[in-house]
Amino acid sequence: MSHARMSGTEQAWAALGGAPALLAHLETGGPEGLLPARLPVMELARSAVAVCSLAAAELAARRTARPVPQIHVDDGAVATAFTSERHLRIDGRAPTNFAPLSRFWRTADGWVRTHANYPHHRARLLATLGLPADTSDDIAVDAVAASFTERTGNEIEQTVYAAGGLAVAARTPAEWAADPRGAAVAGTPLVGRERTDSAPVRRTTPLTGEPLLPAAGLRVLDLTRVIAGPVATRTLALLGADVLRIDAPQLPESQDAHCDTGFGKRSVNLDLGSRCGAAAFDELLAGADVVVIGYRPGAVERFGLTSQALAARRPGLVIGRLSAWGHGPWARQRGFDSLVQVATGIASVEATAGAEHPPGALPAQALDHGTGYLLAAAVLRALTEQHDEGGSRLATLSLARTAAWLLDELRAGRENEAADSSYGPEKWLTETDSPLGRLRHAVAPVAFDGSPADWSRPPGPLGADAAAWLTAR
Repeated sequence: MSHARMSGTEQAWAALGGAPALLAHLETGGPEGLLPARLPVMELARSAVAVCSLAAAELAARRTARPVPQIHVDDGAVATAFTSERHLRIDGRAPTNFAPLSRFWRTADGWVRTHANYPHHRARLLATLGLPADTSDDIAVDAVAASFTERTGNEIEQTVYAAGGLAVAARTPAEWAADPRGAAVAGTPLVGRERTDSAPVRRTTPLTGEPLLPAAGLRVLDLTRVIAGPVATRTLALLGADVLRIDAPQLPESQDAHCDTGFGKRSVNLDLGSRCGAAAFDELLAGADVVVIGYRPGAVERFGLTSQALAARRPGLVIGRLSAWGHGPWARQRGFDSLVQVATGIASVEATAGAEHPPGALPAQALDHGTGYLLAAAVLRALTEQHDEGGSRLATLSLARTAAWLLDELRAGRENEAADSSYGPEKWLTETDSPLGRLRHAVAPVAFDGSPADWSRPPGPLGADAAAWLTAR
C-alpha cells in the first residue's frame, strides 16, 4: 500500500502537534525558483514560515473566539527574509557577515571550516597556532592556511574546540549519519514538545481589536544571540509580545546583527553571575510568560536557570530552547549555521566542483532562519495548548535537527525547482528610521488576515534599555 508523501509544511505542522484540518487555511504564492540549491531549501523556508503563520493565526483565533483567519505565504517575502542580513543597510552601509578567518581551509585530508566572527573565538583559534590575538588578518590567514594544510580535519577540529574556538571538518551525509554525533540527533523529533507540570495557569487573556496581535500582552525574556533565536523573538515581537533581550555585558555582540533581528524589542545588559544582575533577572522572571534561550546547553544552567528550575519559579511558563547540535556528544559544543552545514554533509551535497575545491553552502543561512521560525511557531503552539489545558511547556529545537530534516525528510523524492534569475528583493524590502540610522530591511514574511504589517519599534542600541516590563498587569 502506498502513501502520499507529506509536504514540508505538513511535516512541520505535525511536529508541532497542530491539527491537520487547520492546514486548509494556508495559501502560498509568489515567484518560483527562489533560494536555488541542490537541496530543497525553498521548501524548508516556505514550510517554516507557513507553520509559524498558522500557529499565530490559531492563537489569535483562540484569544478572540473567532474562526482561524486565512494565512498568506509569499515565497518572495520568505526568500528575502531568509537572507535578511544580506539585504540590511545602515545609512547605506552593508554590514560584514563573515570575518576573514570565518571560511573553508584545505587540510591534509580534505576541508575544514572555522568561525571567528567574534573576537574571543578569533583569539582562541589563533592561540592554537601560538599567535597573539592582535595578529593582523593578512598574517593570520597565511598562518592558518599553512598550518592546516599539514594537519587532518579531525585533528584541527579537536584542537580548536579544546581551545574554545570553532572549527569543523567537512563530512558527507553518510559520514555524519554514521558518527555518534549525527546518530544522536537523528533519533530526536524535529520539535521537542513537553508539558513540564500540571499547573492550572493560562498566560493568555481574551483579545480584541485590529490588527490581530496573537502575542499581545505577553512578556518574553529573550536570552538569544546571533540569528536563529533572535529571529524567533523578533517574530514574537511582531505579533505583539513585549520582548526584552538580555545580554551579558562581558560577551561581545554585533550591533549590526541586532539591527537586523532587533525589531520590536528592547535590550538590556545583565550580568547573571553578579548579585545585582541575578536579582534583576529574578524580578523580570516573576512577571514573564515566555523565556527563549539560544545559548548552548550548560551556558545559562550554571546560573541555576535549568528548564525545570525556571518552570518551578514561574509556574505556567512557556520555555523555548535552541542549540546548535541538539543531543549527543556535541550537545554542549558551540556552533553556528555555517559549521552545522559542514558537519552534517550539507556543504558536501552543495559542492559544485571537485574535491580540490571548497565544499558549497546553502543560498541562505537557512538552518538559522528556519529553526528560528520553527521555534517561534513552537512557542505560539505551546501558548495555544496552555490556553486550552494550562501547564508549563518546553519546546526544544536545534540547527542540527533542522539540517537532518532538510537532508532526509524534505529531500526524499523531491525535484529541485528551476532557479528564477529575474527575482529581485526590492518588493519585499522597506526602510525605517531608527536610533542607529536609516535601516533598509526585509519585511516580515509571517502574514494572515488582520496580522500586523510591521513592528512596533525599530532596533535600538544593544543594552540601552531598562530592566523592566513595558506592559502593565
